[in-house]
Amino acid sequence: MKPKVIAKLDPKFQPLSLICREMREATRNDGQDLVIGIERNKGYTTTYKTRIFRDGTGHDEENFKFVERITKSLLWVAGGYRIIIAGSDVVGNKIKEAFSHGGSRDFDVKFMERVYEQDFSVEVRSLENAPKDKSAAAPIGRHLDGCRIGFDAGGSDRKVSAVVNGESVYSEEVVWFPKINSDSNYHYQGILQAMKTAASHMPRVDAIGVSSAGVYIDNRIMVASLFLKVNDEDFDKTVKNMYLDVAKEIGENIPIEVANDGDVTALAGAMDLNDDSVLGIAMGTSEAGGYVDPQGNITGWLNEMAFVPVDYCEEAMVDEWSGDYGCGVKYFSQDGVIKLAPYAGIDLDENLSPAEKLKVVQELMKQGDERAAAIYDTIGVYFGYAIAYYAEFFDIKHVLIMGRVTSGEGGVILLKRTQEVLDTEFPELAQKIQLHIPDEKSRRVGQSVAAASLPKIN
Repeated sequence: MKPKVIAKLDPKFQPLSLICREMREATRNDGQDLVIGIERNKGYTTTYKTRIFRDGTGHDEENFKFVERITKSLLWVAGGYRIIIAGSDVVGNKIKEAFSHGGSRDFDVKFMERVYEQDFSVEVRSLENAPKDKSAAAPIGRHLDGCRIGFDAGGSDRKVSAVVNGESVYSEEVVWFPKINSDSNYHYQGILQAMKTAASHMPRVDAIGVSSAGVYIDNRIMVASLFLKVNDEDFDKTVKNMYLDVAKEIGENIPIEVANDGDVTALAGAMDLNDDSVLGIAMGTSEAGGYVDPQGNITGWLNEMAFVPVDYCEEAMVDEWSGDYGCGVKYFSQDGVIKLAPYAGIDLDENLSPAEKLKVVQELMKQGDERAAAIYDTIGVYFGYAIAYYAEFFDIKHVLIMGRVTSGEGGVILLKRTQEVLDTEFPELAQKIQLHIPDEKSRRVGQSVAAASLPKIN
């Protein structure tokens, strides 16, 4: 199925959203049902229902490739340590082989084992025993009563706010260098100092909310770039429970909630829009994501969109870290801009850092360079089709688009092209989904208040 809107600098782009549509149409009259489930902590399970060609009809490899991409996507959207395939032993056993130590998805398996501290497994079941959705029962966010601390841990600065009944009465930003410090006490003291400062501007502290890049399970730090230089032994001993330990120093039994900064950004956007079903995508060093569901809650999903594939073309660029092709990090980040530069006829100095290479393209964009415009035009096409693919997993009414890649005139071109794809290829989504680029000031203030709103006061 050929896209109606062609990616100017990447004519081989095969949107996964169109592959999903194609599979549904091709198997409408003679397919078989299949259910994919991903189980994570506390037995929470997220499922995806689809149709594939019947086993043994000459489409087994096609079925596997399709289901493998969907399974990979669902794994990084929701997170988990167990994959359940119900409805096809043939596909299920191929998935079991791929998602194993030494298999093609070895990286994904080991990453999830570290996050959930469980051995990874794949179960193959009959359709009658298909898994069912089981979501987190306790929603977090949107609690504005009482005296709260909102803390936002960034890679270059840390922000903290004292929030009383939903109003920020004090906030500060302090430059720090967490990514280059190997002594975890540096991080601990920085976080503690920030929270003590916020606490000093309120009569008491009723709750603490934390927004931080990384993966968090039950308020514990499982994977986070802020602690890049801390060795594994110290990470396990002093980092995993760091936010819980700091909260105890502020006061005994103070409720605390720690959430991924992408989710908190989406929550801030939802609070600002006074609506729900918000997907936030930040295009910066990597691709970050966050989501607020139709009930206005954060889901507890991973939302690690950088590893979610969006391109079905096996010749697509491979991500160096995960070793996989067609994943979002090479489309919606500074890497995406750098990847497209040579196809646009822009030579970038190899001695420059990725951030400096992005700045070169942005400067050309300011000068009205058509080659730079073609890069943003192409990313806009990517993103329009990606939103339709993300809608396979998320119920979306609003998409917040953020990050340094979207700044300036390039972001305007990107947004316009994204809208064109939705209007042309997915009119049913275009009627439902609104695109937004929030301004930096409202995002920053909103972020700390949204973080403070995470915990419910006992």
